[in-house]
Amino acid sequence: MQTSAIVGSLLGAALVVAWRIRETQTPVTAKKLLIPPLGMSTGFCMFLAPQMRVPWVWAACAFAAGALFFSYPLIHTSRLVREGDVVMMQRSRAFLIIILGLAVVRLALRQYVEQYVSIPQTAGLFFILAFGMLLPWRVVMFARYRELVTVAYRGG
Repeated sequence: MQTSAIVGSLLGAALVVAWRIRETQTPVTAKKLLIPPLGMSTGFCMFLAPQMRVPWVWAACAFAAGALFFSYPLIHTSRLVREGDVVMMQRSRAFLIIILGLAVVRLALRQYVEQYVSIPQTAGLFFILAFGMLLPWRVVMFARYRELVTVAYRGG
């Protein structure tokens, strides 16, 4: 079980990196910024299963850790730029390092956390942490996108 969890985490990180590289090759739209957190939010249905449930305080701490510590590197390394009539995501060399670093932190914390909670609860907590990281990042990116689109619309 431990090996498959590690392989799954590394595969997930690789998919995020591949997706992010692809994302920088196509124009950014409001939908592309807002759909990932909306789609990910359906994952909260996992908490309907009793074995996945965690105390509210733990969930709040996981969300806060994602929002306060892990979203900032993504926010600060993600740049949107206007290229003619479209907005593009600018590649960042730091992004790869950040994603791999987050994967390492996740693996390291996972072993510690699993000493105190079950594997399904650990998965739930890390899902909440990831959502806490994704939501502020995408909200900031959307605000930046709207700024670029509004400035272009006004002719500035």
